[in-house]
Amino acid sequence: MDTTKSAPDTVAQATCYHCGDACAPQEVRHFDEKTFCCHGCQTVYEILAQKDLCTYYDLSPNPGTKQAGGAWGERYAFLDNEALARQLISFDDGTWQHITLHLPTMHCSACIWLVEHLPGIRAGVQSARVNFTKRTVALVFRADTVSLRQLVEQLAALGYPPDISLEHGEKRQKRQQYAQLLYKIGIAGFCFGNIMLFSFPEYLALNDWLDGQYKQWFGYLSILLALPIVLYAASDYFVSAYQALKIRKVNLDVPIAVGIMALFGRSTYEILTLTGMGYLDSLASLVFFLLVGRWVQQMTFEHLSFERDYKAYFPLAIQVQQPDGSWEYQTITTLKKGNVIQVRNQELIPADGILLSAEAAIDYSFVTGEAQLIHKQQGDYLYAGGRQAAAAITLAVQKEVAQSYLTQLWNNEAFRQPKALPDLRLERLSQYFTLITLSIATLTALYWYWADAGRMWQTFTAVLIIACPCALALATPYALGNAMRLLGHARCYLRQPEVLHYLAKATHLVFDKTGTITQTRKQHIRYEGAPLSRAQQQVLAYLTQQSTHPLSRMVATELGKALGTLPDYLGCEHYQEHTGKGIEAYLGGQCYRIGAAAFVGAESPAAAPNESRVYVGENGQAWGYFAIQHHYRQGLGEMMQALSSYECALLSGDNDHERDRLTPYFAPDQMHFEQSPQDKLTYIQALQAAPQNTVVMIGDGLNDAGALRQSNVGIAITEDTTAFSPACDAILDAQMLPQLPTILRYSKDTARIIRSSLALSLAYNLVGVSIAVTGNLSPIVAAILMPISSITVVGFVIGTTYWAAKRRGLV
Repeated sequence: MDTTKSAPDTVAQATCYHCGDACAPQEVRHFDEKTFCCHGCQTVYEILAQKDLCTYYDLSPNPGTKQAGGAWGERYAFLDNEALARQLISFDDGTWQHITLHLPTMHCSACIWLVEHLPGIRAGVQSARVNFTKRTVALVFRADTVSLRQLVEQLAALGYPPDISLEHGEKRQKRQQYAQLLYKIGIAGFCFGNIMLFSFPEYLALNDWLDGQYKQWFGYLSILLALPIVLYAASDYFVSAYQALKIRKVNLDVPIAVGIMALFGRSTYEILTLTGMGYLDSLASLVFFLLVGRWVQQMTFEHLSFERDYKAYFPLAIQVQQPDGSWEYQTITTLKKGNVIQVRNQELIPADGILLSAEAAIDYSFVTGEAQLIHKQQGDYLYAGGRQAAAAITLAVQKEVAQSYLTQLWNNEAFRQPKALPDLRLERLSQYFTLITLSIATLTALYWYWADAGRMWQTFTAVLIIACPCALALATPYALGNAMRLLGHARCYLRQPEVLHYLAKATHLVFDKTGTITQTRKQHIRYEGAPLSRAQQQVLAYLTQQSTHPLSRMVATELGKALGTLPDYLGCEHYQEHTGKGIEAYLGGQCYRIGAAAFVGAESPAAAPNESRVYVGENGQAWGYFAIQHHYRQGLGEMMQALSSYECALLSGDNDHERDRLTPYFAPDQMHFEQSPQDKLTYIQALQAAPQNTVVMIGDGLNDAGALRQSNVGIAITEDTTAFSPACDAILDAQMLPQLPTILRYSKDTARIIRSSLALSLAYNLVGVSIAVTGNLSPIVAAILMPISSITVVGFVIGTTYWAAKRRGLV
């Protein structure tokens, strides 16, 4: 039963079951034998109760945030405007929409729990993934079930009103956090300086000259100056430690918070009992130098950021129409609103745009995880991330490319392999490290309590501060991250830094042939069969230019030379590429096929060595074939010789007519021909059946997608452009393929650098703790050394990874 009434004085002291605030007598409400301070808090409870989600209140007492009310009126009415909503939504296929919202009121693990259970609260929400450090949530929801406005109002009703702005809220948030840090440094520095002034009589042994009353007042003033340091300047350490302990974990800020409280408590006791002047100067200096160290770390790490470079070098290119009507490849970072781009079969749409072609068949499985074609008509709005599954289309770009969006696409969980990296995860090690530190500090305090009580608190605090595993935790991510950035300069782009871990452990290398170890340019092509009329050549040129397969591109280029220009549009009624077989299309009611002999309906006589054939035909009748003389990539022999320590294999969809020519590079029993995409995947699985094997697959990203995804590391080779595949773990510029041995050696260098940096940080901690335990290290010096140690380790891994890359010739 819901009641709202004035309550007696005893009720006025009640606290809200949801948010924990005191309930005003005129506002107190009772529901389900619980007390609430307002209608909003009661509403949240009712929602959770209806969905059987009241375990939310088991996470912590009063975990919610106070509600301002549940009637939002027209506050979010602007989200009904389709044009405005489109600027916020990152993806929309007509059914599912994706959006990322900033929720500034999220503050604890209970908030994360509640927001991520939004699918159970609101119908139509498929998933909610929280990034707590950025205070954001990525939502996927059905537009036909819940509107964006309703979704935002639901979040607001739960106590998490989104901060909606068309500007970059994350940058604004970073500026606010940066300003707050400077304020805290300023306050800590001001209080530190003044406390030191009041402590000068102690420093100079002038206590006999100073009136006892002045000495007492100096102590009281020092306590007053220490309060803003403890309550404001050091608040982040207490909040972080509290949040960790609340979920039964120990993080890096727990020993720091304990040390600060120990110093403040002991100092306050000595001053108030007139037994001493305490250690408030040490406390003030400790917090001041910790904050300065955090600021220096923040500036250093921001300067050394590798993620920004990774996104900037992402190597996807697209055909853009020039003012004279011709088409040229451009990197997607140069796309501007209004550019007309061409997206071929199996290529990704790199930017939002308006469809100019008559129709399109878009596969959004890279975004939604569901392989279902969405048919679009001329004038429809297409979102980035879809893959064209029919003939080439043209788009008018409506938004510039967001590199972060493509990065998110490449890291989409639907295409990520679960790769356990236990030796790269230091959270548990850091937790044990902190517990060991607390134990050592406690034992040290007990020893000095009996040996010299006056040094007990300083040694206790010094141990807590100097034994910080920050350097230990930073070594691995910065070594991997900088190595990843440096490989980007060598045109090798990794999905995530941990890929280097598997490259360093690689035991087996598996190569595709066409488009991987063979060049897609400088090929000699000839046609054999019934003469082709100009009309037939135009049809074949039009169909092959829709495809991204290397052999199709070669045929299209050759026909373009004969025709003088490639046809723009011939009215294709149906277009489909059959993986591992070829192209099937209907034009003017006629069925055309291009690809393998059996697919086209032709007999397949023995081919000449070093030759691939692309058969062409109409309505089941073969016309002939294009014979393509392959040229292997320059430096292939030297590369394979340098890889002799690895088990190398070749998987090819072609027949074995090139076996003899490939024998110098691969062992006869390691060459496998006429391999379908499934055969390649099965071969990789067979290798991985042995736990000691780590398999790297190198292919062109087309027929090899399954094998690339199955392998421990899948490397897609790219020329000017490629059918971008989130199934791969790395993209390597084709011209850099001969550098593969160097890349593998550099990955081993990086692994050695990580081990060295971990040894360095452990040595620092052992030496620092040893000195602190003996009482020869003050908390002030410890506070200065702690950030210096972190910066030293980071500088070491940054410098050595760069030196190793330079030594290997990668930069």
